[in-house]
Amino acid sequence: MKKKKKKKKKIVRGDSLMAFETEDHETHYCFPAINSSCIKGKRSSHEYNIMYVFFSLLSAWTVFLNLLVIISISHFKKLHTPTNLLILSLAVVDLLVGLIVMPVEAIKLIETCWYFGDSYCGLFTFTLNLIISASLSNLVLIAIDRFVAVCYPLQYPQKITTTKTLISICLGWLYFSAYCTSCGINNGYFITSHRRHACYGECAIIVSFAWRVTDLFVFFFLPCILIIIFYIRIFYVVHQQVKVINSLVKGGKSVMEGSVRRKSERKAALTLGIIVTVHLLFWIPYYICSLSAVSSTTINLLSWVVYVNSGLNPLIYALFYPWFRKTVKHILTLKIFQPASSLVNVFTEHQ
Repeated sequence: MKKKKKKKKKIVRGDSLMAFETEDHETHYCFPAINSSCIKGKRSSHEYNIMYVFFSLLSAWTVFLNLLVIISISHFKKLHTPTNLLILSLAVVDLLVGLIVMPVEAIKLIETCWYFGDSYCGLFTFTLNLIISASLSNLVLIAIDRFVAVCYPLQYPQKITTTKTLISICLGWLYFSAYCTSCGINNGYFITSHRRHACYGECAIIVSFAWRVTDLFVFFFLPCILIIIFYIRIFYVVHQQVKVINSLVKGGKSVMEGSVRRKSERKAALTLGIIVTVHLLFWIPYYICSLSAVSSTTINLLSWVVYVNSGLNPLIYALFYPWFRKTVKHILTLKIFQPASSLVNVFTEHQ
């Protein structure tokens, strides 16, 4: 993957040509056998090792943590609820980020070359957009689920069922699959003959400004607006419920119950605040910069900030639940292979 180019350097004194000197400059190419190959970035072996180890651990951590969530909810029957199905769906999306997106993006970043061909370039771009959109879709569905549970608790069992939740998840995947396919066709993701590169060995698909603006609204603004609206309503209802509880507090026992309730509501509000804040902090910079002319280094950095969110989602959505710690113990100690382990009540204090 190396080519040596001899560059002649002229040394001129006055008007007379005195001498020629040659210097050997070693240039690395992504595909040395191809004349139009991109130039490969230079890194020391130390940099290569550190970067590969770091991104490998990050990818493995994301896959492992989301796999724990998937196994927990899938195996234990007590966890087969509409809310947990949404968490399971989100964990599947985040697992795909760690399993597919992170390794490919890491190789692309470290090697500074695209070795997977033009066809896979379009397919990977399509897959990346689909995974990101499915993640946002799940966040919206989780917000709707919590909105109905808090604002309409008596109607929740009838309005939100396991079957309806599964249908909603599937419809979300189908909708964004159709949208990403339409975007791919219109922007030439899958037509390699119409794609123009500055050099051979890069994966650069030009998306029209109109589609980028559409993506901004469909993939970001609309989901975020819906999430914020639902959570604001949830905060308001929680606040009203706490006020009603406080007005009923009179005796010692009532004070104790009111204190427990207020603590629970504060914890729920804090959890929701963390979910919304982390989501916005991770996504807003990326989408703003995607519409402006910023350096590729900045875009790469912000892209990885978004990918890291997939490793944090299990912590935010699952580790706040006590049952998750209990199911993890069962998984890591291999107790899930015991007879009737799926029937264990993970909500009890003693297993």
